[in-house]
Amino acid sequence: MTALRVVVADDNVFIRNGIAAMIDAIDDVELVAECADLPDLRAAVADHRPDLVVTDIQMPPTYTDEGIVAAVEDRAQRGEVGVLVLSQYVEPDYVMNLFEHGSDGLGYLLKERVADLDEFERAIRSVASGESAVDPKVVEVLVSSRSQRPSEIDLLTPRETEVLSLIAEGLNNAAIADRLVLGDKAVAKHINGIFSKLGLSEEDEVHRRVKAVLVWLAM
Repeated sequence: MTALRVVVADDNVFIRNGIAAMIDAIDDVELVAECADLPDLRAAVADHRPDLVVTDIQMPPTYTDEGIVAAVEDRAQRGEVGVLVLSQYVEPDYVMNLFEHGSDGLGYLLKERVADLDEFERAIRSVASGESAVDPKVVEVLVSSRSQRPSEIDLLTPRETEVLSLIAEGLNNAAIADRLVLGDKAVAKHINGIFSKLGLSEEDEVHRRVKAVLVWLAM
């Protein structure tokens, strides 16, 4: 099996080394470069053509959204490169910007999630394979802080809300069915109900599953 090639970017050397150590502990995953800022990250991606980039959001030179910028650039220029963005806190604007043009091969995790090797490995392999991953705590925090004003989300049934939270974690229909002990047809029915109530048509350019999550996170 060909090893999964990964580039790590974080300006904090201790965090960067910690992430590198976690990656080294995963079978069939090879760390090919470590970067401390956006220019180094761009150069590493060009030189090594990795399967996955694991990057902090805020790095030199501006300490704003360099990680998101890199993710958007990498996906636009090299669609085969997965990008897993790490954040210290829940940043809803960054989540929405990351997934604005689609979800395939993109992920957003809180840094505390990296401490769980199994969770981190699942996210790495999922994003590298072209799927998406959103930290469940991002959903929990944002939903708990939502205003109480009426919204499309309020139209969802409790079960549809539960299904949507699992979509936000990056689970596919089969995994949702297993988690909730439901049949595949029941899950599909709930998802179609979510799309209908949120006004998401099949013609939407943005992947409907991720757009549904983003509508929820924005409320």
